[in-house]
Amino acid sequence: MTVKAVAIASDHRGIALKSALAETLRARGLKVLDLGPDREDAVDYSDFADKLAHEISTGEVERGVLICGSGI
Repeated sequence: MTVKAVAIASDHRGIALKSALAETLRARGLKVLDLGPDREDAVDYSDFADKLAHEISTGEVERGVLICGSGI
């Protein structure tokens, strides 16, 4: 199966890694749906996990990656 669309999300400490990953995936020709966050204010990681799961369940994306401050 060739993946064409990927959703990514993180907590507030994973933003830099999330941005780098999004850039790499786009350079490889994938559509990337960045679900946030986009600033370093403290957030509840599970809110972004829910958003990512929703996008996968609706078929908007085939895969998802969640990133936290300690890694993937």
